[in-house]
Amino acid sequence: MTDSDMAGGVKDAAHIDRDWVIGRRLIDGVVVREIRSVITANSVTTEICRSDWGIVDGSIEQSIHVAMRGNAVSAWHQHRGRWDYILVVGGHLRLVLYDPRQTSPTRGQVDVFHLSPNRPQLLAVPPWIWHGVQNLSGDVSSFVNLFNKPYDYANPDEWRLPPDSDQIPYVFR
Repeated sequence: MTDSDMAGGVKDAAHIDRDWVIGRRLIDGVVVREIRSVITANSVTTEICRSDWGIVDGSIEQSIHVAMRGNAVSAWHQHRGRWDYILVVGGHLRLVLYDPRQTSPTRGQVDVFHLSPNRPQLLAVPPWIWHGVQNLSGDVSSFVNLFNKPYDYANPDEWRLPPDSDQIPYVFR
């Protein structure tokens, strides 16, 4: 077989190193930490968050657990004063981020993450970043969402766009 026999193929760019660390330029302020589970004779234990990891600037003030129906999409969401810290604990989710911030060096950038408890990661999403979640499983997938500020029942820091918004250059399929 010669090179000309393979016309039309596209070579993958390097995206992971020898330690299986994914190399990528993230939206400014987004932080991801891979978390390792400890497997014992009777359980699997996974730390969710620690202050010495340097991901959370301040403290966690609220946490929720979300169970998404199979193949569901929940998009687009934004907080303007709160950070989201997300850890998938069941199933397989696609989390998409979009940076609309006028002064950000990554303005207009879209980041796509495939998250699963098979390779746990804690993902920190800064204020103003639009984010959407798609359950790629036919069954329920779930995640834990931690916040640096509690939900304000009287004045929610919740902003929304529809999943097919033309303001965000990403289409859930």
